[in-house]
Amino acid sequence: MTTRLFKRATLAVALAALSSTAAMGQEKKEQPNWLQNLTSRITLNGYAQAGWAYQDPNGKKQNAYNLKRTLLWAKARITDRWSFLFMHDFSSVVQEFYTDYRFTNDNALTVRLGQFKHSYTMENPLSPTQLELIDVYSQAVLYLAGEGPDPLNGVNYGRDMGLMVFGDLLGNKLHYELALMSGQGINRRDQNNQKDFIAKLEVRPTDGLRIVGSGYLGTGCAVGTAAWNPDIKVGDNYKRNRYSVGAEYKSAPYTGSKYKEARPLSVRAEWLGGKDGEVGSRGGYVTAAIPVVDALDIVASGETFDRNTGVDGWDQTNLTVGLQYWYYKKCRVQLQYTRCLCGENISSKDYNWVQAQVQVAF
Repeated sequence: MTTRLFKRATLAVALAALSSTAAMGQEKKEQPNWLQNLTSRITLNGYAQAGWAYQDPNGKKQNAYNLKRTLLWAKARITDRWSFLFMHDFSSVVQEFYTDYRFTNDNALTVRLGQFKHSYTMENPLSPTQLELIDVYSQAVLYLAGEGPDPLNGVNYGRDMGLMVFGDLLGNKLHYELALMSGQGINRRDQNNQKDFIAKLEVRPTDGLRIVGSGYLGTGCAVGTAAWNPDIKVGDNYKRNRYSVGAEYKSAPYTGSKYKEARPLSVRAEWLGGKDGEVGSRGGYVTAAIPVVDALDIVASGETFDRNTGVDGWDQTNLTVGLQYWYYKKCRVQLQYTRCLCGENISSKDYNWVQAQVQVAF
């Protein structure tokens, strides 16, 4: 059965390619209307990030090449108001599939249904191609937004299944997002009857500046155990609440660069906190990208996170400095050094971390 399906899929792709080639060879006036309509309504995007990393936790030197992400997504504009998106990461799993319907011409109300990046925090909804750090998100965002380091919630890449309404008001000075989510993460059925509520409010008082607050009220069903939260067992339902507040400033694009869309001076800072059962956690970050010469930026970041604020030793602080060079539009090479300062209960003592990465995107 698998072989038969593969042969059918291969034949379908070949026929589609032949049809497209034949259509391109004809006069424009002879192209079928359905083909013109289809190609004008579907867009493809993708990116890959690969590199090398060195660490010396507990004095043990490690280095390895890595392929972190290889994503491809297609967006279909069904009508002027209705669209659908499908995203797959070929190095892991299906990431997103959702449909949007825009009810108003001024973008005041859009509804989204499916699996997608949820609204909690400033960083989580951003693409890794936009973020400054090779390790992408700060520790606090990685943990509290469900990117992966929280064993109670599992690896969900900051995504979930649910329903969201969002829009822009007051001449785009105010942005809101309200979501009712499964709470169990991606590609996984809800394990309890509770749904999680997420709200975000973003104020844009002037060009380049946004001030953002978000909150998360939910009930988790544990898929693993955590040493810093021993009272929650696999299968237990537990309170899973979060909050965040932050701000970001982006200057006008650096006029000395031929890649203007990628070259503003940017500074982003956020403070986050959460509670899983009776255990609280909190942390924050400040990250900046500063253009210095044509297509070259200095990147600097300081971030900290404490997994259990009630017990000493579960905190870690990372200090990062590096460079990134934009060699073509969304494409860049990055080199960064991080000093990791670990609490006594973290599995490693203080250590060094060097990373290099190439990003190709379209």
